Amino acid sequence: MKILLLGRNGQVGWELQRSLAPLGEVVALDRHGADYCGDLSDLDGIAETVRQVRPGVIVNAAAYTAVDKAESEPELAHTVNGLAPGVLAHEAKRLGALLVHYSTDYVFAGDGETPWREADPVAPLSVYGRTKLEGERAIAALTSNHLIFRTSWVYAARGGNFAKTMLRLAGERERLTVIDDQFGAPTGAELIADVTAHAVSQAMGNSRLRGIYHLAAGGTTTWNAYARFVIASALELGATLKAGAEAVDPVPTSAFPTPAKRPHNSRLDTSKLQADFGLALPPWQQGVARMLSEIL
Repeated sequence: MKILLLGRNGQVGWELQRSLAPLGEVVALDRHGADYCGDLSDLDGIAETVRQVRPGVIVNAAAYTAVDKAESEPELAHTVNGLAPGVLAHEAKRLGALLVHYSTDYVFAGDGETPWREADPVAPLSVYGRTKLEGERAIAALTSNHLIFRTSWVYAARGGNFAKTMLRLAGERERLTVIDDQFGAPTGAELIADVTAHAVSQAMGNSRLRGIYHLAAGGTTTWNAYARFVIASALELGATLKAGAEAVDPVPTSAFPTPAKRPHNSRLDTSKLQADFGLALPPWQQGVARMLSEIL
C-alpha cells in the first residue's frame, strides 16, 4: 500500500513518518518538495501530486496553524485549511483512497465545561477555526471514505512548544503569570501519530470506521497547571530554574489579549474513538513527562 503524507516536517507529520512506515510505502512531502508539490496553497499542484502518486491512503498533516496571523491572512488560511482538503477529498474519491485529516477543538465556541462530542453544534470564534471547519465540511461533502481527527493543545519534543517556553521563562524569571481559565488536555504528536496508524490499519478493513473522531490525551488541565507540572517535573529531572512551580501565578485570558479569540473550553470527549478502535488514551501527564525527559 502506498501512503501519501503531507506536512512531513510539522510536529505530527514528523511522527507520522515513523508510525505509518510499517503500513506501506510512505511518500512524505513538505511545502518544498522537489519531485511532487506538497504546498497546500497550490491547489492544482496538490491535485496533480495525488494523481501522480496514486496512493491508497492520503494523510494530510499540513495546515495553516498561525492562529493569530490568520486574522490578517484570511484568504491564505481559507485556501490551505478550507479549499485544499476539498481538493484532496475529490482526488481521494477518484482513486478510492482513504483520506485522513486533522482538525481542531477551535471549531467549537469553547463555552461551558462539558467535553465536546463529535456531533455537538460548531461555532468557531476565529478565522483559523472557521477555515478548519470549512475543510471538515468540504471533505464530508465529497467523500465518505475519510477519518477526521479533531485534536487540541498539540506538542512535540521536536520544535517549539509551550513547555519549552515555560522552561525558558522559568530560567530567566523568578515569577511567571500563566492563564488559568482555559481548559484542555496537552496531546503529544507521538500519541496522535500512533493512534492514526492504528486507526488506518483498522479502517482499511472496516468501512464502518469512518467520520469524525476526537483525539486527545486523557484528563484535563489549564495552561497554568500545565506550566506548574512542567516546571516541577523539570526540577525533579535536575534542571536549574529561577522560578519554581509555586511561582506560576494564575491570570485570566483577558490579561493576554490576542487578535484571535481562544476557546475557554477545549475539552474533547474521546469515548467514540476509544470504543470504535479499542483504544485507551493515556493521561496527559504521561506524554508530557516523557517529552521532558527527552529535551532535558
